[in-house]
Amino acid sequence: MKVDLSHRVALVTGAATGIGRALAEAIAGSGCGGLMLTDRDPAVIALAEALGARHVLADLAAPDAVDRITAKTIAAFGRIDALANVAGLTTRGSVVDGTEATWDSLMSVNARAPFFLMQAVIRDILRREAAGSVVNNLSINAHCGIPELGIYAGTKGALATLTKNAANAHLGDGIRVNGINLGWVATPSEDRMQRDILGKGPGWQAQVAATRPWGRLLQADEAARLALFLLSDSSAPLTGALIDLEQHVTGAPG
Repeated sequence: MKVDLSHRVALVTGAATGIGRALAEAIAGSGCGGLMLTDRDPAVIALAEALGARHVLADLAAPDAVDRITAKTIAAFGRIDALANVAGLTTRGSVVDGTEATWDSLMSVNARAPFFLMQAVIRDILRREAAGSVVNNLSINAHCGIPELGIYAGTKGALATLTKNAANAHLGDGIRVNGINLGWVATPSEDRMQRDILGKGPGWQAQVAATRPWGRLLQADEAARLALFLLSDSSAPLTGALIDLEQHVTGAPG
């Protein structure tokens, strides 16, 4: 099946590395009608140039980030038809040791920014009486989460509910909103978290892979392929779905 986004202008957050980069490359390969990439990492500049896309350097924690990103996208292409909220923080914080600073930081990037990006994109689509789609990167931790990811799980749980709420609110408007509950994905940011911040060293991934049913972690391009499908008309009329992409079945014993 060939996924065609030639009639869509797409906006991807967290596009510099990992899943966001893989999705940006997949969208560009689909013949997208316009592509805006945003990230706080300057690596997004070279990627945008390589893909023939536009870019906005922005930190989603900044209060003006959403307005800058959406304004530049509409100025460049005249519209936004598809949004992929990929950017996210995984700072640790449990019920016992979580801080207000961690709460505010995670909520601003993982929930607030995606919500207001959805709002801006949906408003633009409604204004034009057009159709469009949104995909939100969620987490398997939204179902509960391990203790050290308490705050993170809360942000993804919030975005999961907002995904369903937006999908329901716009059922009759031709706007589809879906989410992906991602499991453990091998990305550069996860490598830095495990190897450096958590101090597990360079062999952490091989150790974890040995415990996984498939003998490896999920790959960024696997997550990107699912996101591309959900953004495209090929997945219509699916909306309000939260798809678990993980190496276990949620609710199964053991």
